[in-house]
Amino acid sequence: MRIFIAFEGSFEPFDVSADETVEAVKLMIKDYFHIPLSEDEQGRWYLELMYAGAALKDSWNLADVGISFGSTLKCFVKEEDKPTLYVFNAVTQETMPMMENISLLGKKVSDLRTLVALRCGFPVSVFCLRTPEGLEMYDCNTLRDYQTDIGTTLRLDVWDGWKEFLMGCLLGQKLKVQRYLSTEGPVLKYQKKVALYIAAFYGYIELTEWALKQGVRPEEAVGVHPCRAWCHEALHADVSKCPIHAAAEAGQLLILKAFVNCSVLCLECKNAAGQIPLTVAFKHKHKDCVLYLLSKMWSTVSFPKISVPMRIYIKIKQWVLRAQSHNLNKSLLCGARVFGAKVGDTVMVDGFTTPKMTTKSWNKARYKDSQSTVGKLPPLREDTASRKPVNPLAISQQDARQQTLKLPPLVDANTFSELQRHQQQHQKKITATARKKEKLIKNTYLPQVPLPPVSRVDYSHPSFYYATPRADFLLKSSLAWFSEHSGKTPRENAIYCLAVAR
Repeated sequence: MRIFIAFEGSFEPFDVSADETVEAVKLMIKDYFHIPLSEDEQGRWYLELMYAGAALKDSWNLADVGISFGSTLKCFVKEEDKPTLYVFNAVTQETMPMMENISLLGKKVSDLRTLVALRCGFPVSVFCLRTPEGLEMYDCNTLRDYQTDIGTTLRLDVWDGWKEFLMGCLLGQKLKVQRYLSTEGPVLKYQKKVALYIAAFYGYIELTEWALKQGVRPEEAVGVHPCRAWCHEALHADVSKCPIHAAAEAGQLLILKAFVNCSVLCLECKNAAGQIPLTVAFKHKHKDCVLYLLSKMWSTVSFPKISVPMRIYIKIKQWVLRAQSHNLNKSLLCGARVFGAKVGDTVMVDGFTTPKMTTKSWNKARYKDSQSTVGKLPPLREDTASRKPVNPLAISQQDARQQTLKLPPLVDANTFSELQRHQQQHQKKITATARKKEKLIKNTYLPQVPLPPVSRVDYSHPSFYYATPRADFLLKSSLAWFSEHSGKTPRENAIYCLAVAR
């Protein structure tokens, strides 16, 4: 059977059998046209045959796909890039290929985390990346610092006890999200923001409505975990992203409409790069979202006697909210309320504290402390297994006497008095040491050079009185001292001051 192959402007006949596979035909074409095909770490080059507009798989037979005598097949040389890196998601147990340029290996870890967040839908403050050896990768370092090569598989870990919560967010299951919420106030508030962010990214309407009813604002940044809120200088730039930005990135039109109906301030909400949702949607080429946001941005807000453009209305509303928050902060400061981290709060220092992003399950993270404190029963003796079952009613009186509880012997009277004397001596030593320490502290803070009891005669200021017997005496003595040191009477000084003032 003769068929024709069209390749790069040439049209050549090939004699093949009807039951020939597509893979065998590709080998014939490769040898006939001397096509160099290769494969390396960055990618591979391969042949692709097309018939009637469809690509043919290597395992198919020509007769099975309707190729007959005189049919024409098109042949192309295609290049397939291999993933630069792989990221294993410990929550979903899936491996994400990162199809980026090889220059990614020379960039910082923060850039890779931004790309991973766009792929999995997690906020950057929820997860961390680890090397295959389990070493945590910090944003300030480059991938080369961790000996990361092409094809390396990194691991994505989340906060301990958050695995089930995040899985509920990814699936849009509101009941599961509610079940695994934290009981701590700051962590609970942060989890609700994360839930709204993920729901906006994946377009879950029910979960979005629940989060909005809980008081989460779509124009409010997700932020970071409370135990990292104090180290804001080293945080990732994308922690300032809001749920409205996630919806614009993913092209979720219904979520955008719900957010704008909730608050028009979402239209002017900016991320770390200064981009509003309209700019983000335009960057990711979501045409329907761009048209909707444009229509909202250029609309007007009508009042009984005036119509205001949306941009001006948003500015006015921002000014009002800023003034309200300023007054609220002043009132809270007057009440001496403490903001931010407080004494006793848990903080996390990179490289020093025990890592809390190891993707432990909710049960393991919750009962870790309780399991460590539970007492363990002693192991059974080896001869227990070899014993025969004994009737408890057949125990002899001698065995019963041996099993009775034995109390420790009484302490001798002389020994007791000696212990009491040692205890009293030890208490006296402690008291003497405390007195010496107190005396040493007093001597330390005493002045080393004694001060004179009375000031010198030629001192320019009047003597200081430690006690004032009568107010009239203090007034008369002050006037006398003023006349003595200034050379003027109080009346003359008053006339002089009035003259200078005029």
